[in-house]
Amino acid sequence: MAVWNLIIANPVLNVLVALSHVLGGQFGLAIIALTVIVRLITWPLNKRQLNSTKALQEMQPKIQELQKKYGKNQQKLQQEMMKLYKEAGVNPLGCLWPMLVQFPIWIALYQAIMSALAATPESLLGLAQRLYSWGIVNQAIPLNSSFLGLDLAARGNIVLAIIVGGTMWVQQKMTQAPAVDPRQESTSRIMLLMMPLMFGLLSLSFPAGLGLYWAVSTVIGIITQYFVTGGWGYLKLRSPFQPTAK
Repeated sequence: MAVWNLIIANPVLNVLVALSHVLGGQFGLAIIALTVIVRLITWPLNKRQLNSTKALQEMQPKIQELQKKYGKNQQKLQQEMMKLYKEAGVNPLGCLWPMLVQFPIWIALYQAIMSALAATPESLLGLAQRLYSWGIVNQAIPLNSSFLGLDLAARGNIVLAIIVGGTMWVQQKMTQAPAVDPRQESTSRIMLLMMPLMFGLLSLSFPAGLGLYWAVSTVIGIITQYFVTGGWGYLKLRSPFQPTAK
């Protein structure tokens, strides 16, 4: 725990507090600024992920041919697809790395929000022990938890949870190719809903400040994905109002 606080938790907390002071005491703006900073730090990984996504989109005709050809032989299909990925220099699991890198930041941010918005004498004492002796940090305390009608320390904001889940669904839909096999299509639909639903429910369980971070980070991801890959990807291929072919 001491190593965690020294390397990750305390730096995130103090950067958040310092940003809040620089941004006029707006803790919500500090969270948004930290989101941008994290995105900039992880940009090399994100760029690699987006390039892989673009390559996968361009490979879809070949992938669909393999699915039609080896649809009844899953082992052979996996072998041929891995061969295709290797020839194209694409890692289909590359999208996991940015999320894994940001996961410690999510935990540290959760702890930072709970510590920074201290509401009891005991929590204020704990906060004082974790703050650096920077003038800009000491001047920022106490922090304002109100931002755009949100209480960043409160839980259970349904609107924010819907925004988090909805933006995450859009980002996933942009990258998830339609499957040829009906069974794979069913699995894909379930996977498309699981992650947004999970993060939406987590947003209800955690402080609104963490949900704000997720929402802003996902919106930034959608924007960068749109420009790097050159469009909305697979989101535009199927409309809910378009009749299904029989």
